[in-house]
Amino acid sequence: MKAVIKIILVFVVTSMFLFTSCRKEEMELIQTPPENTLQANALVTNLMKRTATKDGSKDNILDFANCFTIKLPVNVTANSVAITVNSEIDYDLVESVFDEEYDDTNDLTIAFPITIIESDFDEVTVNTMNELNSYALDCNGENVSDSDIECIDFMYPISASSFNTNNEFISTETFTTDNELFDFIETITTNDIVSMDFPISMRLSDDSEMEINSLTDLEATIENEQNICDEDDDYDYDDDDCDDCTPNELIGFLTGCPDWFVYKLKRNSINYDDAYEGYNFNFLTNGTLSVYWNNITVYGDYSITGTGNDMTLIIDVPTLPLCNEDWHLQEIEGDGTTTKLDLRVGNGDRLRYKNTCN
Repeated sequence: MKAVIKIILVFVVTSMFLFTSCRKEEMELIQTPPENTLQANALVTNLMKRTATKDGSKDNILDFANCFTIKLPVNVTANSVAITVNSEIDYDLVESVFDEEYDDTNDLTIAFPITIIESDFDEVTVNTMNELNSYALDCNGENVSDSDIECIDFMYPISASSFNTNNEFISTETFTTDNELFDFIETITTNDIVSMDFPISMRLSDDSEMEINSLTDLEATIENEQNICDEDDDYDYDDDDCDDCTPNELIGFLTGCPDWFVYKLKRNSINYDDAYEGYNFNFLTNGTLSVYWNNITVYGDYSITGTGNDMTLIIDVPTLPLCNEDWHLQEIEGDGTTTKLDLRVGNGDRLRYKNTCN
């Protein structure tokens, strides 16, 4: 019997020794300098949470709300055209339907019930348009500053180690989405010691990537980048169609295809779609253009200023006054068989050239 008791004591002492050794090793694993630990309510923690917050402005063409998105797929009717929006790419289908009309008043009907995803990724079922409008009223208005940071994004996966000093629970987490990272940050308390696994990568607003090696660098980077871009928190869904347009690209479109024709034309609230029917416009690389119709040819000039969404095409053909204007380039659109050049000015004047040249 004494022998059995002695064996049990040896086992208990050995187990305590092993447990102490393991705990020491575990504590060593999470012992990091204070500046490299993610703490509740710290500035860097708040910046990370805001960067991971759900951006609600991507589908403003559907809901006119910056603090939530409509969960896809969703069925809508845009100006009597039925569209199933399966992904963010399909927002362009709705925009294309709206662009075909001159009027700024467009009609969109949503097939309810739908689910909306709020800025904290919570999902809510909405049954009527009145309910949807009620949720939209809780969002900040157009271009009003909000909490989400859209000019910089995390690139996943990202990992972190966590130790809770209250319950002594140790865990390692790997995040693959903003939702997962946001939820994790939400749960951090003053009892948690969180160590991020560096390096991590961030994608900037110009689509370049940056490697981050410490929380100090992460805090400085997010602070520097958070206001460097236009977050596009307005309801003008087509004001960013030429983010990547360049003067050389526009010249290439204009001069690379012959015989452009006027597809739509509106001046001073009057439609002139047929005013230049049968007229062929040809843009030359030297900044001149010719217009031919019924064995008549006239000449004029054109020039381009600005870049991106701030590009202007200046047209001057003395004998064709309806075309003459400092036109703002709205969009260059091509599908492989046709190319459309959408030009606008003021509150309603519009000129669209079209070409079947590939």
